[in-house]
Amino acid sequence: MASEVDICNLSLANLGDNATVTSLNPPEGAAQAEHCARFYPVARDSLLEMHSWSFATKREQLAQLGTGGTEWDYSYAQPSDALSIIAVLPPDATDDYSIGLPNVPTAASASYVPQAFSCEVDGSGNDVILTDQATAVLRYTSVVTDTTKFSPLFTVTLAWHLSSMLAGPMLKGDAGAAESKRCAAMMRAYLSLAIESDTKQRRIAPQHNVGWINRR
Repeated sequence: MASEVDICNLSLANLGDNATVTSLNPPEGAAQAEHCARFYPVARDSLLEMHSWSFATKREQLAQLGTGGTEWDYSYAQPSDALSIIAVLPPDATDDYSIGLPNVPTAASASYVPQAFSCEVDGSGNDVILTDQATAVLRYTSVVTDTTKFSPLFTVTLAWHLSSMLAGPMLKGDAGAAESKRCAAMMRAYLSLAIESDTKQRRIAPQHNVGWINRR
């Protein structure tokens, strides 16, 4: 699988740059290494936030901090690696994917039980999750730094995303702006493919309909 350095060099190649980055921490190689070291974490985390990627999705029992004040019953600490919150669930939840899917009847989604919540900052500056759910379990997108966890399409999408950020400072002016726009368009095209592929990795329990209903 591609390393951080590999992804950065792929991004530079997308821009037609022949420089080779050998290290990001510390940045070594050409001057381009400094740009890659600065923009790579931003590109990675922003791409992780664009979709609930299977390889970045976690479930975790939340640590209760206390009550949620006047509006909510409970206050929980956000996991330190949480990038975006997907759902707050009861501890015995069996499924939280089915609802909203095409061709899945409402009755089949009875086990879909995400709870209302609010992400806020408490008086001490801590990131908290407020909800009425007792013993809450969180499903969330985590910050993934291990590139071996990335899918191939995510890796390609990330390289183009990084290229769109590198184009401005490396090429400058109108040429940099035009190249950034081109790379962003390529990123969006690969993002669509990556999301489609990632969505297929989810197991949705098949729903069985009576034969005469299917013939209606």
